[in-house]
Amino acid sequence: MEMTQYLLVALVCVNLAYLAVTRLITLTRITAVQGLLLAAMPLAVLGPDPHSHALILSLGVFAIKAIGFPWLLARTLSRLSGDPVVEPYLGFNLSLLSGVAGLLFSLWLETRLPFPPGLFPPLLFPAALTSIFSGLALVVARRKAITQVIGYLAADNGIFLLGVPLAQGSVWLELSVLLDVFVAVFVMGIALHHINKTFESIDVGRFCSLRD
Repeated sequence: MEMTQYLLVALVCVNLAYLAVTRLITLTRITAVQGLLLAAMPLAVLGPDPHSHALILSLGVFAIKAIGFPWLLARTLSRLSGDPVVEPYLGFNLSLLSGVAGLLFSLWLETRLPFPPGLFPPLLFPAALTSIFSGLALVVARRKAITQVIGYLAADNGIFLLGVPLAQGSVWLELSVLLDVFVAVFVMGIALHHINKTFESIDVGRFCSLRD
């Protein structure tokens, strides 16, 4: 349980770091760190029983979220032209404040929802909800398409984290989540490749200049 709390605190810090960094390559590395922490969560929450599927789930999450997705993002980023600096609609300070506000709201909401006793370890629900909030903030408050892809991944990781305590005794939930995430990111990787191949910039703000 103590290891679970350390992992959740680290995840909260990573979620807030999403909103404070200024370079795309750093966002990609943070995505890898978040994937690594998520890979350890099934073992920490469900236990390291070799007869359970927690180890298999952790290995799958490690391969996809800690290695596969960051590699795909780094590969896409290396092929993109232009400045690798994050361009926000909302300033970094306000973004970070919104992330802290999302964390405080999550902590308050945890005390109000009628969860069954022992369903979620302490801090898991706020950490998951903060990841969702941070991901949505990246999608809404950042200009570049690849940043919004990373935001989608962060939000999806929060949803996965909420499902970890519910995975005991069933493998279908984990497999379906991992498959959905893999397909979604694969499709987004193709979309980013075609966006960069077709347009000179990946700044979504330039859509405002389109005319009929």
